[in-house]
Amino acid sequence: MELGISPIVTSGLVMQLLSGTRAIVIDPSDREQALLYQGVQKLLGLGITLVEAIVYVMSGMYGDLDKLGMGNAIMIVLQLFIAGVIVLLLDEMLQKGYGMGSGISLFIATNICENIIWKTFSPTTLNMGKGPEFEGAVIAMFHLLITRQDKLGALREAFYRQNLPNITQLMATIIVFLVVIYIQGFRVDLPLKATNSRGLSGRKLPIKLFYTSNIPVILQTALVSNLHFFSQLLHRKFAGNLFVRLFGEWRANTGGLYVPIGGLAYYISPPRTFIEIISDPLHTSIYMIFILGSCAVFSRVWIDISGSSAADVARTLEEQKLVIKGYKSASVVKVLSRYIPTAAAFGGICIGALSVFADLVGALGSGTSILLAVSIVTNYYEMYAREQHQESVVFSSRDF
Repeated sequence: MELGISPIVTSGLVMQLLSGTRAIVIDPSDREQALLYQGVQKLLGLGITLVEAIVYVMSGMYGDLDKLGMGNAIMIVLQLFIAGVIVLLLDEMLQKGYGMGSGISLFIATNICENIIWKTFSPTTLNMGKGPEFEGAVIAMFHLLITRQDKLGALREAFYRQNLPNITQLMATIIVFLVVIYIQGFRVDLPLKATNSRGLSGRKLPIKLFYTSNIPVILQTALVSNLHFFSQLLHRKFAGNLFVRLFGEWRANTGGLYVPIGGLAYYISPPRTFIEIISDPLHTSIYMIFILGSCAVFSRVWIDISGSSAADVARTLEEQKLVIKGYKSASVVKVLSRYIPTAAAFGGICIGALSVFADLVGALGSGTSILLAVSIVTNYYEMYAREQHQESVVFSSRDF
């Protein structure tokens, strides 16, 4: 699972962009066209998986190709490709009704939650220069309190230790979770009425502050992931090239993972410590501008290419014989244009700001990952609540 879901997400974004810009025209109501669209998207995802797997191996990510041998190289490529096929099949299984929501969203949320739980309760011991330490923040706190005589010093180290997860980061993660859940409830409800009957007087059209949900974060994450991928590959092969260094310089940290230390890849990555925030304000400023700007732009553009713009929503209401209460059918687009573009752009900025806040306070994982996890889990909860409501309505109707 080295490549993760990046190839499949990238293929989905490419197809969505082609469809939104009318490079390809598809009628979603036509079953054959919809199946063809899905087939091409999956084929593109497998193609990207295979290309990235080959590039990974040839670039030396798993060692020198001459030492690795052709047989081992082919086996690694096949392993990466088969992992991509498994992810695709699991996603398709959920899409066919054997579960709720999207497989991609479920994979993202599972990976992020697993990462946070591991950093909180990991029993693995690491030596960061002061002897063996537990990686998990909670486990490390109890270990320090039990083994050290100076309880105050043990607590201080548990809360503020460097290079490993600490309790302060865990508390920051919980705070970010609660803030995101609270802000996700912000919305404007526009009352609707039917044009040909009076039976739908209580229906409303909700326009949430996070109108595009977690799409801006997914797009921004996919963009940064692909930039880091190609930057790291180029740096491994052409480390001395000026343009490659401008694209990004990489170096292994104490844990053996490569992290950006210069170039574009460095400036679009979050600061790793509070000391880095203070010592390199240029990095912090560029990162904040990039996150806020990219999330706002992606959110605003997405409503046009995904069929959720004011004109698209007005067309849907017209097909359902609905209008906004107090307005005529011809004025619906104008009214929605006052809300939807603003909610999309401002919601994208809020998502970006929350992501930056999570990174700056040192939450476990990145700010974008926490936002993705919260929004995905919230969406699953809403889907579950809707299904429970529908089932209760069905059973109550049978009773009568």
